[in-house]
Amino acid sequence: MSDASEPYTVSAEFYDLLQAEPDRRRAERRFAGAARRATLAVVEVGAGSGIVTQVLLAAAAVPVHAVEPSAAMRSLLLSRLASVGADRRARVTVHPDPLQEAGLTETADLVVASNVVAGLDPAARRAVWKAVATTLAPGGLLLFDPPPPALPADREKVGTLGPVRVGPDHYLADVSRTPDRGIIRMEFSYRVERDGRVLRREREAFDLWPAAPDLIAEELTAAGLRLVQAPEPDLMAARRPG
Repeated sequence: MSDASEPYTVSAEFYDLLQAEPDRRRAERRFAGAARRATLAVVEVGAGSGIVTQVLLAAAAVPVHAVEPSAAMRSLLLSRLASVGADRRARVTVHPDPLQEAGLTETADLVVASNVVAGLDPAARRAVWKAVATTLAPGGLLLFDPPPPALPADREKVGTLGPVRVGPDHYLADVSRTPDRGIIRMEFSYRVERDGRVLRREREAFDLWPAAPDLIAEELTAAGLRLVQAPEPDLMAARRPG
C-alpha cells in the first residue's frame, strides 16, 4: 500500500477504468448545453483528466481553456487530447497554473468547474471566485457543483467503484468520507484482485471543505458575481453582471 505525496498520483492510475464514463455522462448533462451557447470561449477550472474538456470541445464551437495545475492529472489530460481530432485539439489551450495566474481577463462567456470547489479551502475558494469574475466577460456564466453543505455525523461509506475487469484482474475502489476537525476526509481505497486474491492495495485521501449554499452565495456576491438559477439541480450558477 502507498499514500500519495502529491495529489492524484495514486488516483491517476485508476481514474479512467473506474470513473471516466460516469463522469462523462454527468458532464454532458451538466455542461454541454451551456457550451453550445458559448460565443467567446469556455474556461474549465481544474480540468483534471480531460473528461469534461472533451465534452466541452465536442459541444462548443469556440476556444476552450483547460486550467490544470496538477502534473499527474495534466498528463492524463494531454493523453486524452492526443486522441481527439486535430481540429478540436487546435481549439484547446492547456494552462499549468491556477486560474489566478492564467492571464485570461474577460476571455470567456462560460466558466465551468467540475469536482473542484469542494477541494478548495475557504481562502482559495474566495480567490477562485475573484479570478472567475476577472475571467468572465460581462454577462458571462459560471457553472459548478457546490461543496457538501455540512460535515457527516461520522465515518460513512459513499460507495464502491467497479469492479472493472482487465484480463485476469479486477480493479475496484471503496470510497468513504470522515469528518476531521472541520473538514471532510474523502478516501479512495483501491485494490486489484486476481482469482479472489488481493494483488495490490493503494489508498489516496483528499480534503474537502464543506460550505452551506448561503455562504457560497455571499462569497460569489463579494467577488462581483450574481447568483442565478442553475440549469441542473446538482449545480450552482452565477453571472458577471453586464
